[in-house]
Amino acid sequence: MNADRSGLLDRHLAFVEALRGAGLSVSLAEDLDAVAALSALKWSDRATVRDAFAATMVKKQAQRTTFDALFDVYFPAMVGNGAAAAAAGEEAAEGGAQGGPVKDNAAALGDFRDRLAEMLEAGMIDENQLRQMAAEMVGTFGAMPGRGPGLSSWSAYTALQRVAPQELVDRLVQGLMTDAVGEEEARRRANRRIGQFTAIVEDDARRRIAEEKGPDHVADVAIRPSIDKLAFMAARRTDLEEMRKEIFPLARRLATRLAKEQHSRHARTAPLDFRRTVRASIATGGVPITTHHRPKRPHRTDLVVLCDVSGSVANFAQFTLLFVFALREVFQSMRAFTFIDHVHEVTGHFRPGADPVDVLADLSASASHAALWGRTNYGRAFTKFEENHADALTPKTTLLILGDARSNYSDLHEDALRRLTGAVKRSFWLNPEHERNWGTGDSAAPTYSEIVPMIECRNLAQLQEFVHDLAW
Repeated sequence: MNADRSGLLDRHLAFVEALRGAGLSVSLAEDLDAVAALSALKWSDRATVRDAFAATMVKKQAQRTTFDALFDVYFPAMVGNGAAAAAAGEEAAEGGAQGGPVKDNAAALGDFRDRLAEMLEAGMIDENQLRQMAAEMVGTFGAMPGRGPGLSSWSAYTALQRVAPQELVDRLVQGLMTDAVGEEEARRRANRRIGQFTAIVEDDARRRIAEEKGPDHVADVAIRPSIDKLAFMAARRTDLEEMRKEIFPLARRLATRLAKEQHSRHARTAPLDFRRTVRASIATGGVPITTHHRPKRPHRTDLVVLCDVSGSVANFAQFTLLFVFALREVFQSMRAFTFIDHVHEVTGHFRPGADPVDVLADLSASASHAALWGRTNYGRAFTKFEENHADALTPKTTLLILGDARSNYSDLHEDALRRLTGAVKRSFWLNPEHERNWGTGDSAAPTYSEIVPMIECRNLAQLQEFVHDLAW
């Protein structure tokens, strides 16, 4: 019993460290709260245990996906091949066949796809059944025996490529359509169910790898960080959708924080209104207990954004522009320009009340106008901006440049950038690459950083921190 408790404590501590490594800031107090909560629960109910962990250690909804993935690795729902394999072995024994796993062949693949389609068509889908199907799928079609040292014996990618559940969408749509459910709604339901099953397959592969190599290995190499710490340039399509959902709530929280800080700062720095202070002191026998200050105009800066929208940094550019757009009330005015090797103004896309999805679509379409030669050329972009849009820069302007500073070994035109930065109040450059990569290959980051302060900005958390400082 003592050994079991010791092993459970070690697993809990490793889980907490993995959460911290993935970007969740779990404090010692929250760690102790989790232990206290779990001491009052029955460990036989895994869902309750997971929710107790989450309630004490997850601060943001955006972190829940990462939390759930790590929980499944450190506290898996099943071990080995799971219930599905056990049931298959029993059926084989009853039929007189030899026990053991089903072999990967055309007959097995066709049978599995049929059973999977029938399950996904069902009105009520039991998660345990989905997990059993996922375990069977990975065990049969995702096994990678005989791989070299350091490589895993299981692959969700291989299993998904073999079964190709996405190809079942049309079949599911036909099965889900009724008099009350049209084709469009049926397609949404089919895609949602296949997406749910795909995620469970990936979970099962991680579970098997964790059994094979240990959960710490999976936490280090296979678990993606929370969405606010995920690098823009490493984001997948599903990650971009989550980021899009986070942009405006993140901006609203930051705007509220800025308003409070500006009010507090105004109270400390605004000029004293001597007459009102003396008049108010009459009520306290001439003692000026309460001071009054003259109204102070809030400081808001003009902002000009010059943004590289080439393929390598397109995600970073779009989300940074969208985030700044969401904070437009913090700035006196904002103009936005995109470029690859030619400059194009996109300020008109940031209209009040615009849908974020539409804005991102418009920005993606506008990228075609930003290229003449098809290769990123920062030097040319700076000279063209100076020629055509110099009126956007004033002594009250903050100039914000977004890009990785990779200019395909072209002429950098540092003189043009110096003139641009010399015409404004202040300037900054946000670079989505890790600082250790600046100056490698065709990166001109070291050269440009001597002219403009260059700041690493690889994720939403760093972007929020920068915009907070920018608003001041």
